[in-house]
Amino acid sequence: MTAVMVRHSTYEHETLRPIVFEMMEAMGGKDIRGQGRVLIKPNLLVPATPDQAILTHPAIVRSAAEYVLDRGARPLIADSPAMGSFETLLRKSGIREALRGLDVECRPFEHSVMVDIGSPFGAIAIAEEAVQADAIINLAKLKTHSQMLLTLTVKNLFGCIVGYRKPEWHLRTGVDRQMFARLLVQIARTVKPAFNILDGIMALEGQGPGRGGSPKRLGVLLAGNDPFAVDWTVCRMIGLDADQLPILKAAREMEGLSPHPEIDGPLPEVRGLRLPRMTSLVYGPKFLQGLIRRQLLQRPLCDEQLCQMCGECWTICPAKAIAPGEKPLHFDYDRCIRCYCCLEVCPLGAIRSSESLTGRVVRQAAAFLFPAGGVR
Repeated sequence: MTAVMVRHSTYEHETLRPIVFEMMEAMGGKDIRGQGRVLIKPNLLVPATPDQAILTHPAIVRSAAEYVLDRGARPLIADSPAMGSFETLLRKSGIREALRGLDVECRPFEHSVMVDIGSPFGAIAIAEEAVQADAIINLAKLKTHSQMLLTLTVKNLFGCIVGYRKPEWHLRTGVDRQMFARLLVQIARTVKPAFNILDGIMALEGQGPGRGGSPKRLGVLLAGNDPFAVDWTVCRMIGLDADQLPILKAAREMEGLSPHPEIDGPLPEVRGLRLPRMTSLVYGPKFLQGLIRRQLLQRPLCDEQLCQMCGECWTICPAKAIAPGEKPLHFDYDRCIRCYCCLEVCPLGAIRSSESLTGRVVRQAAAFLFPAGGVR
């Protein structure tokens, strides 16, 4: 049976370092050998400070790097951020300062290789460093996600898709949330990180995964060899049915989800974690679905008081649904696929997801009138 370690911790180095070392040893870290190339993959979404709880905390990144160095191996810290320069991200996040004095290479993913992840996606481009590493330490962040409900250890590996290819995959999977979840499952099973540590010491709730979310202290680290088992344990901790998490639902439907893992350590009961509202991306009778999708579905909205027209949202939008430079910000909901990439990268937290009152009424009426095929 797959085991997941749960430990209570703070970000204080004296407390955190021995816990990370213990976790790495329990996951088989002794197999990391001298001269081996170890990829450390944190969640480095956007430039943000540690207190915003958007990124993997620099203290955890440092402890993982120290463990690799103690094993005599060569650590590479890399990710593919959604916006901003990698060096700016390292400085603002505190990671550059945290790694001071350590012989560690830090750089963004730049080159990809084609890897077959299985049907229906076939060969896709994955970061060369992730494919060629001798070992991968997946340092994820526990936070909410407006499209996938939560960003945990499996979702963190989507960062192994380089640059513009991430929004391209959002566009290719379109409004099919479960197809995107299946993509994430197959990427995780292909990359196969041997070591997964989830930063839940300071989590993010509400309109995550970017600046629209709110920090919430949980005080826990979780770790395991199986990223799906770690994510399942988080669901149990917060009182969420695993099938409500699209990634775990997709994994179960693909007959690859491990049995309920053994939990090593006291798992807290976290109740009241504010999750994004998840509504269907298609509902109602088929002849009305186009109209409903354009006018009534949950959608991104912009707070004009916060927006400074920086352009990050329309630059990343895979569907080109945001008019460049048009003030107030205008969304073309005909084009919008509800991937919420705009919400992720907004540097001021000006974009949020919202369902109109009319949309809620129509959705409930459609579910009542067309129960056989109206909702999915």
